Amino acid sequence: MKMMIGALLLLIAAPLYGQSVTGYVLDDNNNPLENVIIFNTNSEKHSHTNATGFFSINNTNAGDSLYFSNLGYETHIYVLTNRDEEKTFTIVLEPKSFSLDQIVLVSEVNQLSKIVDIDVQNNPVKSSQEILRKVPGLIIGQHAGGGKAEQIFLRGFDIDHGTDLALSVDGLPVNMVSHAHGQGYSDLHFVIPETIQNIEFGKGPFYAEHGNFTTAGYIDLKLKDVVEENLITLEVGQFNSKRLAGLFPVLNKTNSSLYLASEITLTDGPFESPQNFNRLNLLSKYVYSIPGEQELDVTLSHFQSKWDASGQIPERAVASGLISRFGAIDDTEGGFTSRSNLSIDYSKNINDHNSFKTAAFLSKYDFELYSNFTFFLEDPINGDQIRQKEDRVLMGVSSVFERKNLTLGNFDVDYNTGVGLRYDDVNDVELSRTKNRKETLEYLSLGDVDELNGFGFFNIDFNMGDWKFNPSLRVDYFKFDYINALSTLYDHRSESKVAASPKFNIIYSPSSKVQYFVKSGIGFHSNDTRVVVANEGEDILPAAYGLDIGTILKPVDRLVLNAAVWNLHLDQEFVYVGDAGIVEPSGKSRRLGVEFGARYQFNDWLYAYSDINYTHARSVDEPDGEDFIPLAPDFTAVGGINIENLGAFSGSLAYRYIDDRPANEDNSIVAEGYFIIDMNVNYRRGNWTYGIVIENLFDTEWNETQFATESRLASEAQSVEEIHFTPGVPFFLRGKISVSF
Repeated sequence: MKMMIGALLLLIAAPLYGQSVTGYVLDDNNNPLENVIIFNTNSEKHSHTNATGFFSINNTNAGDSLYFSNLGYETHIYVLTNRDEEKTFTIVLEPKSFSLDQIVLVSEVNQLSKIVDIDVQNNPVKSSQEILRKVPGLIIGQHAGGGKAEQIFLRGFDIDHGTDLALSVDGLPVNMVSHAHGQGYSDLHFVIPETIQNIEFGKGPFYAEHGNFTTAGYIDLKLKDVVEENLITLEVGQFNSKRLAGLFPVLNKTNSSLYLASEITLTDGPFESPQNFNRLNLLSKYVYSIPGEQELDVTLSHFQSKWDASGQIPERAVASGLISRFGAIDDTEGGFTSRSNLSIDYSKNINDHNSFKTAAFLSKYDFELYSNFTFFLEDPINGDQIRQKEDRVLMGVSSVFERKNLTLGNFDVDYNTGVGLRYDDVNDVELSRTKNRKETLEYLSLGDVDELNGFGFFNIDFNMGDWKFNPSLRVDYFKFDYINALSTLYDHRSESKVAASPKFNIIYSPSSKVQYFVKSGIGFHSNDTRVVVANEGEDILPAAYGLDIGTILKPVDRLVLNAAVWNLHLDQEFVYVGDAGIVEPSGKSRRLGVEFGARYQFNDWLYAYSDINYTHARSVDEPDGEDFIPLAPDFTAVGGINIENLGAFSGSLAYRYIDDRPANEDNSIVAEGYFIIDMNVNYRRGNWTYGIVIENLFDTEWNETQFATESRLASEAQSVEEIHFTPGVPFFLRGKISVSF
């Protein structure tokens, strides 16, 4: 802490600029390219471009060779002359197929994210459910065939719908605090797959720019700035499934562009009671850019979805023949949700070394969900159906100032600092007992939530030779307000809390083919406002303490390996109890893990990847044998083979595996693992592309989501606790045709 404050005072008081050159990088259509790596092969210094395509790199001399490297573009080599120190020069990168030989390992904290982008580009996301699976080690499960947000598993966490993973889209937060269905609920279905440019992520609580929910890590989806061609895609498949999507460039001028995107998805799913699922997405994005100077992005989007669901079913009902795997105990489950977003991002270069970025967002969100987890346990007459509902407006703004290429003693120094706030105004947050989605039997909770999160951070990089030292500090202020609408008297309760989250990362890159790292930091996840005020401020922002030690290696041009060992300790684990509308604290937890990944480019058209993860997750305060963390996966593996530009053909074969895992604290109830293979094949002729997508190629019988739940059927005198599950999709064939023009 003292080191950070002292460094900041020195930087403000007497910064000395090192010898540097400046420029900006464009694509062949004069659009600025962000995050291009600039690597000096003589001094081994590096830099990268910002949102305007601008860069500056210091410690340069005439005769130095600069490598300009960016995925999807030909690596450009530029030899500096004396005149380059006196002017800003322009580099234009030519398109090239994505390949591992474009990767340069530099001392970046989130280097693995850039490497995994190869997976995304070689095998683009084909559905909204596939988005998160691109992150190594992340497994998802769907409760309602695409209606609800996915259940997420990462680093030994059952993250539920987002409690320990911060998600955003172009900086727009996805996680919903104090949500009617669970803390951190994250519905990414408002993203149209064809608009995704790349996926940035980081595992662990090591990043000052990311706050609430960043314990297992963060994910930020980046959308395309520019669309060059019209694209229309139609998919038709089993289970009465249809999807129509389109991308349409409306404006493509020298300094400005605008495109529209849309998507509609319909399906009944494999269930005996049709899902009647429909989802509509609309998006427009406008970009005004003066390369090297400024960029303005304005994005508008709207999403809405309706569905019926068969819900989670008990194993005993299937085993007895009462229902099939795709049957239902209560087929009146389902829901409706919508979200409308406006986000504005503005980046400005002040001079060769200083820049700032300001972002603002506004969202209107509605949610209504009907579930029945326990059937007739609580109400033998009417059943146990519940409704969870809310009406939300969320808004926020942030500004970040960045200063680069300073000299402080023997260090080259970069730093950024930012402030911001987020405000959630949630009205009529409801949990009630209902019958047939028509009749309200009883209100269990009803009220209004106001939650404010203000934050500030300071992040600094000390670069010396092959080393990067990255201390940072984030401070968050929360104010929680809840008005209980069920109270006969005016009942307004309020609590507040401040959290300080220091981080310290060390990166060592002795060459452009080797990186070693040690990452450490403290993060947190917040609790639901309703629980915070009821507990009078206890367990508001439990901390997570993380440590990662690992390496990334590139032994040959087309092979990249990564490995890490890690530890994460939580002061408080949260368990969401849906039918009670509360988030229960369940004590301290510790997770120890090992990760390994490999990516190999056999040639220009064949690419393979695999990621293996093992985690030992236990509750700290419980005795041996009763300290299992329910649904925490211990072993997962994902991988596949991608074929790109093999003549007119492309495609992929991808697998995912999750081991058996405990469903309760003593491991007496086990959630079954599974191994699933998906496949797609595409044939391109002219502007037309014809494809086949197959999910669950070998028609494996598997349970997508599983819970140890106590329930009672209408015919039973006593309740039973056992696995309740949502069946995974069987063999699912879709045909696809798209045209670009």
